[in-house]
Amino acid sequence: SFFLRHHCPHKSTRIYDTGGQPCLMTEYDDKYLQYGNVPPPQSLKPKEEYQAHHGRMEGITTFKSDYLPYDVVNRPLRVQEEYKPKPGEIDLGTTYRRDYNPHKIQPVTLVRPLERKHIKGGKIDTIPTYQDDYRSWEVQRREPNKLEHTYHPPTEKFGNSTTFQDDFVPRELNPRQSFKPPGVAKRSDVPFDGVTNHRSSYIAHQLEPKFVRPKEEYKPSSQPFEDLTTHRNDFKGLLGEFTKSCKPEYIKVGSNAHFDGCTEFRDRFQPWSVSLPEARKIRDYVPPTGNMDLHSTSHLDYVPHVICPVAPIRPVSYGRRSNVPFQGNTTMKEDFQAWASCRQEIIRRHQEIPKPTGKFDGLTTFKSHYIPHEIIPVQSFKPLRVVVPSSAHFEDGTMYRTEYTPKKQEICPANYPSPPGYVFVNTDSRGHKFFRRVTPEINTFSQSNGNHIPKEVAVAS
Repeated sequence: SFFLRHHCPHKSTRIYDTGGQPCLMTEYDDKYLQYGNVPPPQSLKPKEEYQAHHGRMEGITTFKSDYLPYDVVNRPLRVQEEYKPKPGEIDLGTTYRRDYNPHKIQPVTLVRPLERKHIKGGKIDTIPTYQDDYRSWEVQRREPNKLEHTYHPPTEKFGNSTTFQDDFVPRELNPRQSFKPPGVAKRSDVPFDGVTNHRSSYIAHQLEPKFVRPKEEYKPSSQPFEDLTTHRNDFKGLLGEFTKSCKPEYIKVGSNAHFDGCTEFRDRFQPWSVSLPEARKIRDYVPPTGNMDLHSTSHLDYVPHVICPVAPIRPVSYGRRSNVPFQGNTTMKEDFQAWASCRQEIIRRHQEIPKPTGKFDGLTTFKSHYIPHEIIPVQSFKPLRVVVPSSAHFEDGTMYRTEYTPKKQEICPANYPSPPGYVFVNTDSRGHKFFRRVTPEINTFSQSNGNHIPKEVAVAS
């Protein structure tokens, strides 16, 4: 590798010479001569250009060849008829406007009386009834009636028996007798009867031979197979040119001049002789001569003082010593003596079932009682899936067809403004009209203001 040092063109450093041109000579130009014109290596990257195909394109597709164009005729437009208003006036009357009578309504008068404020300028000097009736009285403190109770220890000795100890009598525990039956299987001496209702009542019938459909033989077609497809029919293999490579030809970049192995790095960085660092010798420890003076300013300047110990404030306790031996007996030790107690043993029941001895016999009641019988397969009574043709006429008559009688649909009388066969009675506060039948049976129905919804009401005559 080459290390090339750059030198900028510098001007003259003379003080008074300011009109001269800058000097373009550098140390690099002097030492490193310029070689012949060596072109830079050519780039192998292909150019970003659109490469058009020079061959002729056949614009026929399977869609164009199979689907022929047809003449499309536009649908005729429908001429909109001219709007002609109907003669006459629109009847905007409703049942609400016809039945409702407007009434004049006056504003409601307030029942609440007017608030009257009595204002006086004088000062009020009165005594309230609470202050006049309830006056403070001098209350004296009551003296406590608690009786002074002084504890007097009992003079008699405390008995160590309690009511539980006096009343309870220890009894011997007798385990209850178990009434649970023993879990031992009882063997029967009667032989096993394997006869069932199915085996005794079933009668075997002979089956008809099963219908087998004959297998159809494959008959190949005598016509040749047409394996021609639209792709094979329409596609024609045309010879084309191979794709040309965009990679440029490889040209070796070289020079016939002799290469000088001198570089700026080799000229400037010369090997220097390196010496080892000097090792510093450690001096040996030499103890000082003479005795060490251990006196300090505190030892020399400090004057000791005589200090008396601080007298305690606690009063002196004058203990009384006696040669009488200490009596450590108490009522607790005298009344409650330690008794020898033993832990009660666990009461265990005696084993009623003795443990078996000898070799285990693996015979069970099922193995000992079971008698193997010959198995006869059950015959299937499922009918065969065979369509039985019949020449008799199919009876498609049903109860609905025989018993159904068509009835005439009646129109609701509420749809009429004045229903036939009814007489107007009155109108209620909600705007419902009530009608009465002409027949002796009286049934009324209501007619709504806008929707004419029938409503049957039972009215006494």
